[in-house]
Amino acid sequence: MTVTASNSGQLGGLNPNAAAALRAETEFLAGVEVNLEAAKGRQLRGDRWTTVRDDEGDALRAAMAGRRMYDRGLLKQLPHNRRVVLHGSERRWLLLRRKTGVAVGSVLASFDALLSPEGQPGPVSLAELTDHVRKLIGEAKVPHVIGVCSPSGFTEEVLQSRLDVPNVTLVLAWPRPGGGWGLATPGGTLSEELRNLFDPEGVSQKIARARREIEASGVDLLTGGLSARTIAERTGLPDSIVSAAFALVATEDGELRVARKGGEVLLYRGAPARIQESGSMSVVDRIRQLFSREGEESQKINMLSERRARLKQRRDRLYEDISTLEKREGELLAQGRSTQSQVTRRRLAAQLAQLRKDIARQNTTANMLNQQINILSTDIHNLTLIQQGQMARLPDTEELTQNAVKAEEMLETLRADADMVGSLETGLADAATSSEELAILKEFEAAAERGAVEPQEPEDVRKAMAEFDEPAPPADKQKGRAEPEA
Repeated sequence: MTVTASNSGQLGGLNPNAAAALRAETEFLAGVEVNLEAAKGRQLRGDRWTTVRDDEGDALRAAMAGRRMYDRGLLKQLPHNRRVVLHGSERRWLLLRRKTGVAVGSVLASFDALLSPEGQPGPVSLAELTDHVRKLIGEAKVPHVIGVCSPSGFTEEVLQSRLDVPNVTLVLAWPRPGGGWGLATPGGTLSEELRNLFDPEGVSQKIARARREIEASGVDLLTGGLSARTIAERTGLPDSIVSAAFALVATEDGELRVARKGGEVLLYRGAPARIQESGSMSVVDRIRQLFSREGEESQKINMLSERRARLKQRRDRLYEDISTLEKREGELLAQGRSTQSQVTRRRLAAQLAQLRKDIARQNTTANMLNQQINILSTDIHNLTLIQQGQMARLPDTEELTQNAVKAEEMLETLRADADMVGSLETGLADAATSSEELAILKEFEAAAERGAVEPQEPEDVRKAMAEFDEPAPPADKQKGRAEPEA
């Protein structure tokens, strides 16, 4: 079928959200299918399973036909609302089998919004989700575990409401803006088993994402430390994954330390690892190093760095509390401006006065923590300089002078040896020339002198040859010359 000019112009403007929706569909189904295959016989009951893959490609083609879009290339760039369905069963009698459950991983995207060049897919509403889930249910008596992914997310109503469908356990999934996936159960708490079943992101990918967030927070490591709780809130990862990422980063960087206290895990930068001494150290030196005080700086740096990291985390929590109080202050001010009742205004004024005192107290505590962090940072800097000076093990003045004298003596000896070798080479050259060779050399010089004079002869020869080659005069002129002679 031929595409008209207007259709081709419409095809040229592909919705920029289509590529993201297709990527979310592919990643979700690929990860969920692997998880479902691994859960067979454990979380999912049954000894025999049948896998069915389906999509809504017909509905997508119908929507494209309604907009007079007939491009197969465009069809491949759009999500098809694909799904994978696993039917489980177990043997009941000799030849009979009983269905044990159905596990479904499905994608729900809006075709109309994605087919529009500038359409913005909105979050899935409760009515759309309910209709989609009812289409996925086969036999109502069989337990269903359904995971629905929406590339554009879900409304707040969906997350707060409980989907009342018998024998159905529903899990919602959506891609997070910063990477990873958001998972939830409508109106309930998501269990760890269901999270592992419908989370398409593997453990290695989660640790890699946590490491990227740690690398992006390098400034916090230089000025204080990182808390596993903070990284978990930013990335949406569990604390165990972030703690594993902390341990992995600390093993690769000798200056990073991990501290666990009171259920909180901190990552901070401590003293640098000491340079390993050579194996040729004598027993006396080893005993001397054993009883020396060189390691005290490293212990102090690690202790102070951990203390600074904890103070920084406490200061950040204070800043969050201050931000919450300031937000509450704005709300009370808005209420006071909007109300006309004097009684309400007096109550709001008393609340505001107390709230501002609390904010001032929190700011005072935060300023004190800033001063403590500054003092600890200065002490850590000084101890680091001391430790770095000890690690360098620079030679003293006497040793430097002795080495300089030895180097100068070596250079003088080298110059003398070079002069002697030059004189020996000259003597050998003279001794190697015999009397016969000297005579031949004189013949060469005489021949060279003659060769310098002989080039004059060819010039004279050329002049003579020029006169000899001059053309003879005509016959009449020759007669005229001959007559006077007669």
